[in-house]
Amino acid sequence: MITKPEFSIPEPTLKRLPRYYNYLKGLLNKGREVVSCTHIGKDLDLDPPQIRKDLAYTGIRGIPKVGYQVEVLLNSIEEFFGWNSCDEAFLVGAGNIGRALINYQGFQRYGFRIVAAFDNSPEIVGKRIDKIEVLPLAKLTNLCLRMNVKIGVITTPDHAAQEVADMMIAGGIKGIWNFAPAEIKTPEGVIVQSENLAAGLSMLSKKLQMLQKSGKIRQEDTK
Repeated sequence: MITKPEFSIPEPTLKRLPRYYNYLKGLLNKGREVVSCTHIGKDLDLDPPQIRKDLAYTGIRGIPKVGYQVEVLLNSIEEFFGWNSCDEAFLVGAGNIGRALINYQGFQRYGFRIVAAFDNSPEIVGKRIDKIEVLPLAKLTNLCLRMNVKIGVITTPDHAAQEVADMMIAGGIKGIWNFAPAEIKTPEGVIVQSENLAAGLSMLSKKLQMLQKSGKIRQEDTK
């Protein structure tokens, strides 16, 4: 049974739902038709009551003592995130990270597609990355308005991020996925999701140090 959720969604839940989705995809490929929160929790090392609560945010309820139909649960997560419709995005900054994102085919399963790339480097403008031509940055705002694109991806150096964000907002962009190592200021009604790669690396390094101090791994094992 699916009901419409009427409450705000905690960020940790939003981060876990894609993990459930990938896990369920694997079950479906193996021919599994039904799964319970207990089974999910055991395989993903998570608390079953928390899983049940997370899934409820999508509007689905499991069948008592049975669980969830895998395909129905997948559809519920897809509808919750809007993955069954295509969101087009513009990317600015066709350097290493930008090229990697353009070339990554896995976005398609989440209804996300980068349809144009922009840069201000004469050495990059005019080149193609996976069939997408890199356009001059000056065309960004006008094309955002013409194509009604609502998502922008920023992979520029930090000093250029705010200017690019302002250009995107002027073109009607409402959601910005920021990979630049900079804080972006936006007006009310524009969402920014920042990916801090340095923070992730720092967290990994600290966890390794803690494991070393606990004696669970040796110093030479990390070299």
